[in-house]
Amino acid sequence: MKQIPFLDEQEILQPPLHYDKSGLVAIGGNLSAHSLVNAYSKGVFPWYNEDEMIQWWSPDPRCVLYPADVKISKSMKQILQNPKFQFKINQNFNAVINACAAIERLGQDGTWIHKEMKLAYIDLHQKGIAICAETYYESVLVGGLYGLRIGNVFFGESMFSSISNASKYALINFCEYLDATGCTIIDCQLETAHLRSMGATLITRDTFLKELEQNL
Repeated sequence: MKQIPFLDEQEILQPPLHYDKSGLVAIGGNLSAHSLVNAYSKGVFPWYNEDEMIQWWSPDPRCVLYPADVKISKSMKQILQNPKFQFKINQNFNAVINACAAIERLGQDGTWIHKEMKLAYIDLHQKGIAICAETYYESVLVGGLYGLRIGNVFFGESMFSSISNASKYALINFCEYLDATGCTIIDCQLETAHLRSMGATLITRDTFLKELEQNL
């Protein structure tokens, strides 16, 4: 196994990429739009704490969700028909990313969605690359998710709910939207019980990279 490279502030990831057992690919670099799009296109994403250098990851296995295969429970079918819920896209990206950063997550101390990350993804949103899906209940934002759309791949970053099932509502409707617009795969990065219940599955990194090549 070759040593994980340290990138200077102007460098971007260049093939061939090497991975340690945890999936770490490189340390350093920058969060410019060019660097982020380059990294995601290679199956790599940034993930690190605010007091650390940028860390770039490509885990194996990879958690993915195929939009056409999203699972909808009987209880969610009823919620989807509730007129008090509304689904919207890209109405308030800043509010969604701030809510994702603020929500408490089991087993995590703090958040990786710190100021530097927020600014980077807000910039990507302004460039039309990062998008969000939103759930409103009686006109109040109560859930949502955000990530990058590159070609026919959506790279999911985070989601939140302030009431039960709000993130599920956003994800189900967003899957329908993605499927209708030609998106064939959602990169969920790491597996969670929540994502698994929605139909997400694990594939090898090699399989994921092949699917990226076919769909970007």
